[in-house]
Amino acid sequence: MISFVIPAHNEERHLGTTLAALFASAQAVGEPFEVIVVNDTSTDHTRAIAEAGGARVVDVTHRHIALTRNTGARASVGEVLFFVDADTQANPAAIRAGLRAIRAGAIGGGCAFRYDGPVPLWAKIVHPIGIEAARLLKLVGGCFLFCRREAFTAVGGFSERYRVGEDVAFVNDLKRRGRFVVPREMVTTSNRKLDRMKPRAAISLLLRFAARGPDMHFTQEELDLWYGPAARD
Repeated sequence: MISFVIPAHNEERHLGTTLAALFASAQAVGEPFEVIVVNDTSTDHTRAIAEAGGARVVDVTHRHIALTRNTGARASVGEVLFFVDADTQANPAAIRAGLRAIRAGAIGGGCAFRYDGPVPLWAKIVHPIGIEAARLLKLVGGCFLFCRREAFTAVGGFSERYRVGEDVAFVNDLKRRGRFVVPREMVTTSNRKLDRMKPRAAISLLLRFAARGPDMHFTQEELDLWYGPAARD
């Protein structure tokens, strides 16, 4: 079985679209699957949307993305785990690519993404460079990651030391144990972070993160830049 784990905090704007795309894609792949939404302290209609969309809902009060992802994985039963962000739309090709990689012996992998709407000029320039760098370095963010369950268990899941960058730490943990794949297939994610990012601040933050990784200290302003004011909760 395939398990799809979606962490969600106040995701009523995007979750319905994410679930519709995920169910349609998983059904097209044609293998048994489950979808788990880990509803983390939402105060909007996230839970109702998850239930209406066909997902199994696990309620938590962590406000900690690594712990929320881990809770979902441990509540799941699949041999292959996919971690999908609540604003990210999967497609059959991306899921099939992940399964092919796993069945060919990869420990895990992740897909690069395209945005679902218009982006500012600086992002149009920077994003393609980031995609090629991700494929070259075998390093992607957490919007669409996949791995074997035994690999997830072996590395201890997402490190709960980190409130930001837990996905990069997880990828690095996997890479130390086996082959990590970034396929050509891509997923689609929202451009909401770009709405609050200024070019200089965003590029500076990304360069610092590339240099220091998830151990980098983030100011509250940087947390707001990446996650929005909800990071203050």
